[in-house]
Amino acid sequence: MPEHWKDESATTPPKDYNLIVPDGWFKLSLDPEDRDRSIIALADQQFQGIDNAPLLKEQMMRELQKTAKDAYQAGGIELYLSTLRVGPLPLSSSLLVSFPMPGTMPAARDVHMLAEVLGRRRAEATVVKLSAAGGAVREFRSEAADPQTQFGNKLPTTTVKFYVPVPATEEWLILSFSTPLDPLARQMVGLFDAVADTLHWT
Repeated sequence: MPEHWKDESATTPPKDYNLIVPDGWFKLSLDPEDRDRSIIALADQQFQGIDNAPLLKEQMMRELQKTAKDAYQAGGIELYLSTLRVGPLPLSSSLLVSFPMPGTMPAARDVHMLAEVLGRRRAEATVVKLSAAGGAVREFRSEAADPQTQFGNKLPTTTVKFYVPVPATEEWLILSFSTPLDPLARQMVGLFDAVADTLHWT
């Protein structure tokens, strides 16, 4: 296997990819034609049995609309949102799968070069090997919260991104995991790493 772990023998691009996400993660459609229906379904699920919080439900739907629209415009193809809870505590987290828009990715021919470029931008970037997909760049960040866009959350947001080169192409697939659960950040990052490791091409 070459040093950068890319499958040089691949002569045709994969037709698709597969990921295994935890039970309890809701797949929110980013397609403009299905987006509203998907948002309503998630809001109804989250507020099932709660009849006295119409304003909170409306706020959630507005935030989901903005999140889905921004993700789609940024090249997002799939968005998963956790609906899991431990007692009263929601295990808030998300996964956005995307192909970066032209001109938004640093110029890099392999994972080592990309990790170096991201490192110069003060990102914590390392080269990792995913079990089935091969080499990837893992970027870790912990950023200050934005209460205006995170339902009042004031804790740091932990983000883990995996940049995965698509075989036999010059493209990259990006898995962007995020959680505002700072006290559980280490456990959530472990979960993110495990999900990313299930990525495989088909």
